[in-house]
Amino acid sequence: MESIIEVQDVTKSFKGATVLRQINISFEKGKIHGIIGRNGSGKTVLIKTICGLIHPDQGKVIVDGKVIGKDVDFPESIGAIIEAPGFLPSVSAFRNLSYLASLRGRIGRDEIRAAISFVGLDPDDKKAVGKYSLGMKQRLGLAQAIMEDPDILLLDEPMNGLDNSGVSEMRNYLLQLREKGKTILLISHSIEDINTLCDTVHEMDHGVLTEKEHISSECLDHNLKN
Repeated sequence: MESIIEVQDVTKSFKGATVLRQINISFEKGKIHGIIGRNGSGKTVLIKTICGLIHPDQGKVIVDGKVIGKDVDFPESIGAIIEAPGFLPSVSAFRNLSYLASLRGRIGRDEIRAAISFVGLDPDDKKAVGKYSLGMKQRLGLAQAIMEDPDILLLDEPMNGLDNSGVSEMRNYLLQLREKGKTILLISHSIEDINTLCDTVHEMDHGVLTEKEHISSECLDHNLKN
């Protein structure tokens, strides 16, 4: 098993409240790893720590062999949807992604257009993103996450705002990305998402992360309500 992400003894507290408690987990390359748990259990803090946006009080995160915050400030090949994607509301999807891409200068027009097309949007559409539905913004968020062809995707509730057809298409996109060898960490409240997409499932409860063999709908409902 080749691990691309290793979280070692990670603990994080905010104002005296411990949010992550000695997390030890490895995520295997080329798989979709599901993370479930009630709101406030520490799921989003964990992926922000993996991204390098939050630094642990103890322990370390290693991504592709490099210690985050020591060898590199941020992982070199990562894309993310964390909370609601934020875009400039007055310009088009293409212009939004072009601006974001210019910050690192790694890709050009062709890669941006391909990412927008991949998620079912039109790269030539001039509509301002402020007029997009929530589902369209989620699609654009995925396009932003994948446009630089990262090895790792961290996705926090990417199905939010999508109708049934959109959810089915998003699942298909994620399975295609796995087929391309991408490693995906998926936070979801949907038992169907977890059972349809994920190779492994982990439950976060009061800052403690444990791997689960199987998640039933009754178990998931309990985890989210308590």
